[in-house]
This record gives sequence, structure tokens and C-alpha cells, in this order.
Amino acid sequence: MSVTLMSSKSENAAPTASLSRRERQVMDILHRRSGATVAEIMADLPDPPTYSAVRSVLRILGEKNLIKHREDGPRYIYYPAKPTETAREDVLAHVVRTYFGDSPEQAVTALLRMSDVDLSETEIKRLRNVIRRARQSGR
Repeated sequence: MSVTLMSSKSENAAPTASLSRRERQVMDILHRRSGATVAEIMADLPDPPTYSAVRSVLRILGEKNLIKHREDGPRYIYYPAKPTETAREDVLAHVVRTYFGDSPEQAVTALLRMSDVDLSETEIKRLRNVIRRARQSGR
């Protein structure tokens, strides 16, 4: 099994905010699936384009250093260049900064309001522990 970076450009990935709608959809699929073939991507895309069009999107994402691929027999498996956990933190930081005035409190409040959740005592305890640890580490 070989792992290949899709491009020889610098390791700095393009900001995901600059992605087209289709590029964002493909990245979302790759993060959700932790990797996929072209056929799997096509199966998950709304109103999927042609095989060649999906390959073109993958080529562009590779040029932006956002994806990698590995060979699996005769097919390629494409996956995000950045771990999903890291990408999740980057996207969430952007959302908090952009839409909540850099206020985690406002973001958490909005999440709790929109999800209409009824948190269990165990979940509340875990959240308190996360907040306590964040305070102790200076965040």
C-alpha cells in the first residue's frame, strides 16, 4: 500500500472557506467516511456529476493540499490530508470567531438552544469537567 500526497505544493492547505460548493461537499464526504473511492463519493453526492467531474474536483482538492490518496488494488482511496479532529477544531474556531464574536459562551448557548436538548446528569458532569480542565490549562 502506498500513500501519496496529491500535490507537490507547500504543506499549507488552502483555507476551506475558499472551496466551491462541490469541493466542500466532497470534503464533507471524505471527513464523514474517513476516506472514499470516486464511486462512493458519487453515491453520497446530491445530484452527482460525472465520474470525470468528481475526479476533477479531487484533482483540485489535491492541488490545494487538502486530500491525499492511497492505492487499494486497482482503485484509489481518497482521504483528508488533515485529520478530521483537527479540521473540526479549525472549522469550529472559525465559526465561533466569525458568527459569535469570538465568544465560546455564545456558541455553546446557541448549540444548546438549537438542539433543544435535555442533557443527562452524566453529560452535564462531563461538560463541567471539560470546562474545569480548560480553565486549569488557561483557556
